[in-house]
Amino acid sequence: MKRTCIYLMVILMNAQISSAQPTEQWPEQVREITFFSAVDSSMQPALFYDSGHNTPRPVLVALHTWSGGYKQSSSIPYARWCIEKDWLFIHPDFRGPNDHPQACGSPLAMADIQAALQWVKENCTVDTSRIYLIGNSGGGMAALLAAALYPDSWTAVSAWVPVTDLTAWYAEGLERDNNYPEMVRLSCGGPPGASTTVDREYRQRSPLTHLSKARGVKLDINAGIHDGHQGSVPISHTLRAFNALAEKEDRLSTEQIAYFVNEEKVPPDLVEPLDDTSYGEKKPLFRRQSGNVRVTIFEGGHEIVFDAALQWLAAHK
Repeated sequence: MKRTCIYLMVILMNAQISSAQPTEQWPEQVREITFFSAVDSSMQPALFYDSGHNTPRPVLVALHTWSGGYKQSSSIPYARWCIEKDWLFIHPDFRGPNDHPQACGSPLAMADIQAALQWVKENCTVDTSRIYLIGNSGGGMAALLAAALYPDSWTAVSAWVPVTDLTAWYAEGLERDNNYPEMVRLSCGGPPGASTTVDREYRQRSPLTHLSKARGVKLDINAGIHDGHQGSVPISHTLRAFNALAEKEDRLSTEQIAYFVNEEKVPPDLVEPLDDTSYGEKKPLFRRQSGNVRVTIFEGGHEIVFDAALQWLAAHK
């Protein structure tokens, strides 16, 4: 019954959004396909684009958001970029919205992402030096997990406003009185502390548990300075993910992270001039690079800046 209520809430929310502004349509060149996921011998759906050219082309694996699925219209800018640049594009469902055990960073969901890439490799002419992964919100969480679990698969990975610690996010959602704790509970089998089995689910589905394995991956993590205040994921999730990958001397202190989160500002000792026109009006406020990982905090909330994300990916080979 509770799961049904969650679905109804999501449907009603989507209906309200649709009534306020028409839903954008996917480009007609994008088609629906199914691919084989060996983890449970199932056929899984995705949206896919291929111009049909025989020359090797980059691949963009794009991931839907927390409450979305593979047909969500908010992912259309990924497809438009790929059509314009003649990239291969796949947008897998990886078990749909994060409100049941098969989704939300589960082994099934993560295996689906890898299987989607494998399907593209088997059916298209791929430039194997340019295989990119991108996602925001729940898609950002999944992108970080896939970077850690399959580090040899990706040329570069771009993650925006990701959830990185499900136990922390559960508590933060309770404090903000939103519906996400219920969705996490449905995914992990109960609230944190319910049992050792449940706590293990929270750990295994959280990117922070695995990120040390992604140190060899070129990784860009971004968050809007106001997220957690005008959005659902405090930027501590992004900053802690950076710390998990950064060299010791480059990590942010607990006090600095708390300042970012509580004040919605860059700590005075970290302020420095930045110039990156790819972010447009969402000006970068703080940036740090350490080895293969880069973190950027920009003027914004719970969102992705598509041009900045895709230009960064395109620069890596």
